[in-house]
Amino acid sequence: HPAAFTYKMPETVTFGEGAMVEPLAVGLQAANKARIRPGDVALVLGAGPIGMLTALAALAGGGSRVFISDVFDPKLALAAHYPGLIPVNAREQNVTDFILKATDGWGVDIVFEASGSEQALRGVFGPLCPGGCVVLIGMPGAPVPFDVVAAQAKEARVESVFRYAHIFPRALALIGAGKIDVKPLITDR
Repeated sequence: HPAAFTYKMPETVTFGEGAMVEPLAVGLQAANKARIRPGDVALVLGAGPIGMLTALAALAGGGSRVFISDVFDPKLALAAHYPGLIPVNAREQNVTDFILKATDGWGVDIVFEASGSEQALRGVFGPLCPGGCVVLIGMPGAPVPFDVVAAQAKEARVESVFRYAHIFPRALALIGAGKIDVKPLITDR
């Protein structure tokens, strides 16, 4: 394996945790693209591995609270174990209505779209506050409509993530320092 693509794991990081570095790097890239600031409130659409690690990266980046939505209860139950993560079941409640109520009508500073769901993408600007940022992470299976007027009405900044760039050392450092606990996300050995 090329040395330039090899990273030494800290002594405190297990091989299981090391396997989570790549998806965490995607989440950290998303948080970087969002330009998250201390105190920001975020919403992550999709509680799969990338969505969960994006939510944890948002908290590590200074987010005060992060809502995370999905349609699968086991994923949301896992999210509920992390302080600062607030699960929202998108099958049982309207996510935009939930967010607006929880933020006194203002909305979240950042929406991370990590599901790739056409339905989630259609409503991505609804829970966003004016001047907020949408970060596109999930990849839909086919082209989806983009509501330009909704983006303009919020004066939204839209960013996209494909992978990550030079973030493995930061991911390893955060796991090694105990700042991001990936152990609950490891399902198999």
